[in-house]
Amino acid sequence: MSVTPEDIEFATDLFSGLGPLTTRKMMGGLCLYLDGTIFAIVHSDYGTMIKGAGSFKDELDAMGLTRWTYQRENAPKPTAMPYWKLPDSALDDPEEACDLARRALAHL
Repeated sequence: MSVTPEDIEFATDLFSGLGPLTTRKMMGGLCLYLDGTIFAIVHSDYGTMIKGAGSFKDELDAMGLTRWTYQRENAPKPTAMPYWKLPDSALDDPEEACDLARRALAHL
């Protein structure tokens, strides 16, 4: 299943406070970029996720956010991706979502 036009519109509206965004469909979803840097993705199965790098990864974990993992066939443990689900509060609050995105971008 792929992201819908409604998913794309929601995500671009949610992060519109950052400035002009670009998007690209890939990884089973949609990548969101600001000035050519990916900071979030929208996945049809996992929802909207923010990218974690550097010490920001620890902050996302401390917030109790869920990291995107998946199980590869014949792998002994799940593979962790550098993306965490946005908290529900950020999905309802563009200011909170943009704040998280700015923090993510500062660590990339």
